Amino acid sequence: MQKSIHIIGLFIAILFFVINDARAQNNTFGAYTMEEFDFQGRAAKIVFPEKANEARNWIWRARFWGHEPQADQALLDKGYHVVYVDVAGLFGNPEAVTIWNNFYDFVREKYDLNPKTVLEGMSRGGLIIYNWAAQNTDKVSCIYADAPVCDIKSWPGGLYKGKGSRVDWESCLKAYDLDEKSVKRFRGIPIYTSRKVAKANIPVMHICGDADDVVPLEENTKKLEKQFKKTGGEMELIVKKGIGHHPHSLKDPKPIVDFIVKNSAD
Repeated sequence: MQKSIHIIGLFIAILFFVINDARAQNNTFGAYTMEEFDFQGRAAKIVFPEKANEARNWIWRARFWGHEPQADQALLDKGYHVVYVDVAGLFGNPEAVTIWNNFYDFVREKYDLNPKTVLEGMSRGGLIIYNWAAQNTDKVSCIYADAPVCDIKSWPGGLYKGKGSRVDWESCLKAYDLDEKSVKRFRGIPIYTSRKVAKANIPVMHICGDADDVVPLEENTKKLEKQFKKTGGEMELIVKKGIGHHPHSLKDPKPIVDFIVKNSAD
């Protein structure tokens, strides 16, 4: 009997945590109006500033809605919209790019947003922002990438020094229709697709921790930076000393916000 009561109590505690965590996510932008809707079977959201700026700027978050939201919140205060559509599990593959193409057309028309967007990608969000930007360079004003995955062989592959994730690796290979052999020749990932971004002179900022053992700096951002600069692009890189994969962003998001505002389309 006591065991049953303990299990029920534990279940209630877990349920309470889940509910409150969901509320916290929903209340991240509690001072602003937010619409949540389904887009082609994917969860989508848009948060509206109290007063949109004249250019009707927007920042498009690729992943982890509501996580370390300080930059998004600061941009809302400056009249930016914050937009999101979930393409989790696709790892930036062609299907994800197609969904983003369709979503771009949808939000542009429905909400009368600027023709150019700011792209924001944390961790695995780095895959879709670069793969989409490479095919839509005329639609991107700048990119802010935070501890981004730039090479799937690093994460989730774990083929180098990073931890990797076996479950995600299997899903990733399936998403791209690759295997352990063909992936080594695969070029549809940011360390290569970013060349088109560089050629288009799109400003880029990366923020990374130098102690990241999940998405290691040397295996991802540094590889991309090398290709990016070789192609003529310029990257602003902020390296956080002694910091791992978390926390993302900066406690004071001013450098991020200043970069975005400076490089946003008028």
